Amino acid sequence: MCRGHPGAVGGHPGWAGHGGDSTIGLMTSQAPLPLSRRTLVRAFAAGAVLAVAAGGTASAASAAAPTTAEATAAPLLDTRALQAAISDLDHPHATSAQLYAFHGTERWYGTAGVAELGTGRAPRPGDRFRAGSVTKAFVATVVLQLWREGRLKLDAPLARYLPGLLPDDFGRRITVAHLLHHTSGLPDHQGIPDTSTPEGVLRHRFDRWTPREWVRTATHGPLKFAPGTKQEYRGINYVLLALVVEEVTGRPYREVITERVLRPLGLSRTLTPGQDPRLHGPHVHGYLRMTDGSLEDITVYNTSSSWGEGDLVCTVDDLVRFQQALFNGELLPPEAMDKLCSLPPDDVRMLDGGPARYGMGLQTVTVNGVTFWGKTGEVYGYRTRVFSTRDTRDARDRRLGFVLSYTPTPLTTPEQMVARVATALTS
Repeated sequence: MCRGHPGAVGGHPGWAGHGGDSTIGLMTSQAPLPLSRRTLVRAFAAGAVLAVAAGGTASAASAAAPTTAEATAAPLLDTRALQAAISDLDHPHATSAQLYAFHGTERWYGTAGVAELGTGRAPRPGDRFRAGSVTKAFVATVVLQLWREGRLKLDAPLARYLPGLLPDDFGRRITVAHLLHHTSGLPDHQGIPDTSTPEGVLRHRFDRWTPREWVRTATHGPLKFAPGTKQEYRGINYVLLALVVEEVTGRPYREVITERVLRPLGLSRTLTPGQDPRLHGPHVHGYLRMTDGSLEDITVYNTSSSWGEGDLVCTVDDLVRFQQALFNGELLPPEAMDKLCSLPPDDVRMLDGGPARYGMGLQTVTVNGVTFWGKTGEVYGYRTRVFSTRDTRDARDRRLGFVLSYTPTPLTTPEQMVARVATALTS
């Protein structure tokens, strides 16, 4: 069982967050509340349903066919509600959406919008996109694999693995576990470009950073709080973890991720791009709405400032396979999986006073009494949500979850679409 506070979705958008270093967080509260049905707005376009099946899609995300009894039973998924949830591309404004949902062996995949404006082509499950902070789940998985192998200690200070990189006080007090849990207390970044406006994003889209340069922007001044006493979602924590992975293995982070996760699972379209700003092969375009209302294609840009924490390029097919492997125990044994989704002690609170909501790689939210575990991801022009129930919901061993990828155009975007999806799955 994953230990954690029951997150809730209700009233305000329940999956809200913001871009930049603190990429996306699930808004939670102590008591589970039902998601407001007001968030499920009327769909205005039918979209393109590429696959509706009880036994799976014709893609890498396919699973075994259901039994005869399951096939003749009433459908578990409300496919009309799911299609409506992604077809409203006005709330928030987006150019495309893909949703893969499952309940037990019942599978559904649908799309809305176009992969590139002006083409009329619907997105496909093998199209690449930027997955943002979903990267953190991959990095945390590798860190916990190394922990299980005895190659690193979660309670070891960072100075053991990255001597001289951080100020002495930081290196002695911050541990690997603090990074995984977002309880490091590292200072805010200083001396970084201003990307608070769409125009600022475009000006700096090709800036190049090394991981150590980026780390140095977050080491000025004192710690914000004593490590382990509060929780604040920070991408820099996972940049440091990726550097720890390199130090422990003696190999580049991208090679370790490939060897331990991508290749064993057959995730052939997933990669870490390094300094390459382009998306190669079939892909979904992302767009950014400028101050004057025009749209700029933001597909091509350098994500080196998100190295190790938000740089993954992926597909819906590959994320479904990763999600299934993670929750089926193919990547981590139960003890390590418990770490991945266990929250800090109850007295550790978010900076805003709310309960901690981030485990050692995954985060949690409860919708209509259903507790999901997973990861959010956001980069300019792209938003991704990968969530599943960890424990099966009923005696038939039926797990419930989804992978949602869409391309919102505002710099900051309300979480209306994922709220609609969560409502459709749990009502």
